[in-house]
Amino acid sequence: MKAFISVFLFWTVFRPSFTEAQPAKVPVIGYLSSGSASNTAFRTEPFRRGLRDLGYIEGKNISINYKYAEGKRERVSALAAELVHLKVDAIVSAGPINTRAAKEATKTIPIIMTQDPDPVASGFVNSLARPGGNITGLSTLTPDLSGKRLEILKEIIPSLSAVAVLGSFGYGSDVQTVKEVERAAEPLKVKVQRVDIKNPNDVEIAFGEIKKVHADAALTLNFAPDFETQIAELAIKNRLPVIYYEAEIVVKRGLGLMSYGVSLTDLDRRAANYIDKILKGAKPSELPVEQPTKFELVINLKAAKKIGLTIPPNLLARADRVVQ
Repeated sequence: MKAFISVFLFWTVFRPSFTEAQPAKVPVIGYLSSGSASNTAFRTEPFRRGLRDLGYIEGKNISINYKYAEGKRERVSALAAELVHLKVDAIVSAGPINTRAAKEATKTIPIIMTQDPDPVASGFVNSLARPGGNITGLSTLTPDLSGKRLEILKEIIPSLSAVAVLGSFGYGSDVQTVKEVERAAEPLKVKVQRVDIKNPNDVEIAFGEIKKVHADAALTLNFAPDFETQIAELAIKNRLPVIYYEAEIVVKRGLGLMSYGVSLTDLDRRAANYIDKILKGAKPSELPVEQPTKFELVINLKAAKKIGLTIPPNLLARADRVVQ
């Protein structure tokens, strides 16, 4: 009996020290992308770098569970559900399609958008200043920028009379964006033809449609990087000028002709700030959606030469980056 009492007293006295010795829980972040690991590396690396700058080291004091749909958008909802089942501490969504899937999967886990052209119109937040739900993050202002892309195409091709807009028009953000293109096209007297692409198999079909409508050029909306590689290769083959919404296809892959828009890598880096605030107790409903601060015009002279296009000197002078 004395031995039992001694053991009990020892446990009672020293139990707090055992509790304190338990390792701290490592937060788990879900990263949801409709693309592939290789084609979205240019985005995930700035995100990880942003976390490192804030003191989070992957595999040490934070864990990231990556879910890639490999260009198959129909898989995104199931992947979002997997992250919810894993009870991650937050979900980072690499684009509107991913954000919508995450939104449908959970109403409680914080969701951080790395990009959305119009989060209010998409139904993700109540307002930019006061999101109001479990979603916050960054906006790309893509609808406004798409009109500017059309103006750039007109500057390069003064005779431009028809342009194909490549997007997935079953999704709210692309519908909103193409309306901006159509508004910008009216004073320029340019006809806009919507060409719907929902998976990689649609790309070849899309170029057949472009030929039928005799489009002089094309612009892409918020596509997965997997689609843009196919589009860029076929654009060169068909000698079709295309302007893209992000610079990756132009700079690192060297395929695209030009891009104008928000620096997505900058947005991904800044998404880490939201993760930091969420993990420290902030509520996504009270974290304002941030607007982009960095815009880039990138021109690829190699691609221009392949399709037989001359870039006006004044446009080259305005470019932030020129690929020789």
